[in-house]
Amino acid sequence: MEHARDLTLLPKAHLHLHFTGSMRPSTLLELADKYGVRLPDALTAGEPPKLRATDERGWFRFQRLYDAARSCLREPDDIRRLVREAAEEDVRDGSGWLEIQVDPTSYAPLLGGMIPAVEIILDAVDAASRETGLGMRVLIAANRMKHPLDARTLARLAVRYADRGVVGFGLSNDERRGMARDFDRAFAIAREGGLLAAPHGGELTGPASVRDCLDDLHAARIGHGVRAAEDPRLLKRLADRQITCEVCPASNVALGVYERPEDVPLRTLFEAGVPMALGADDPLLFGSRLAAQYEIARRHHGFTDPELAELARQSVRGSAAPADVQEKLLAGIDHWLTA
Repeated sequence: MEHARDLTLLPKAHLHLHFTGSMRPSTLLELADKYGVRLPDALTAGEPPKLRATDERGWFRFQRLYDAARSCLREPDDIRRLVREAAEEDVRDGSGWLEIQVDPTSYAPLLGGMIPAVEIILDAVDAASRETGLGMRVLIAANRMKHPLDARTLARLAVRYADRGVVGFGLSNDERRGMARDFDRAFAIAREGGLLAAPHGGELTGPASVRDCLDDLHAARIGHGVRAAEDPRLLKRLADRQITCEVCPASNVALGVYERPEDVPLRTLFEAGVPMALGADDPLLFGSRLAAQYEIARRHHGFTDPELAELARQSVRGSAAPADVQEKLLAGIDHWLTA
C-alpha cells in the first residue's frame, strides 16, 4: 500500500471559517473565567457538544452555544488573540491562505461601534498575518435572520474596507429563514464594490437554496452547497461556471445534514467537476480543523493523494488570494505530491 502523505504538509486555502467558531476551546474557558461568564455545560465538557440543527429547536441550541462563546469576546485584546490563534492553527494544518468570516454587528456594542469593530478586526488580521506568515483576509457576512436593510449597511461598510483586507461578502445563519432575493441589493452593492459574493446555501435546505444564491445573489462561491448533489442539472451548472462550494464535512455530520462522514457527497461533487474548498466551519463546536476535513475525504471517501492535491488546488483557485500567492501555493501542492 502506498504511503499516505502528511495532510498537514499539503498547502491549501481555507475559505470557510467563522470568527467566533475558530476559537480554541481552552481560550474560550480562559475568557469565560476572565469575565465571569457561566458557559453552558456543552461548552465545558472537554469534547464537542452533541448537536443537530435540522429542526428549529436544534438550530436554536446551536445558535445559543455560539452566542455564549461570542459573549466572551469583549475587548480588542480578545479579538487579537482569537485572530492570532486562528492563524496559528491554520498554519499548523498547512493552510497558506485564510479568509475568515465575520459579522461585525455582533461585536460592535462592546468595541465602540461598527467602524471601530471592523478596524480592530482588520488590524488584528494584518498583525496575525505578519506574525505567522499566513495570507489572511476577511469576508464580512450579513445575518439572514436580520432585516435586509441591515445587510445593505454591512455591504457598504465591507466595500469601504476593500482596500484594507475585506475581500468578500456573505450571508449566514439559518437558510430556512428569509429569501435570498431579499438580500439582492446588498449583494449588488458588494459586487459593484469589487467584492466576491459568497452566501451560504444548500446546507439545511435543498438544491433550490443553491439556485437562489446563483440566480438572485450572483454568487461566485457557495458556502456549503452540498445539497446541490441532489440535482444533476444544478451540479452541471456549478461545474460549467466553476462555482466553488465551500464544503465542511465534519460540520455537515455534526449538524445532522448527513448521518455519517461517508454520506457527505464529496465524490458526487468531485466527479461532477464542481470545485470544492474544504473548510472547518466552526472548530470550537465541531471539534476538528482544516486538515481533518481532508482526512475525512481520504478515510471515508477513498480520495487518493493526487485527488487530495486537486482538492487543495481547487481551494486555492477559488480563493481571493493574489496571483503570486496562488502560484506559490500551487507549486507547493505539486511539490507535496512529488516528494
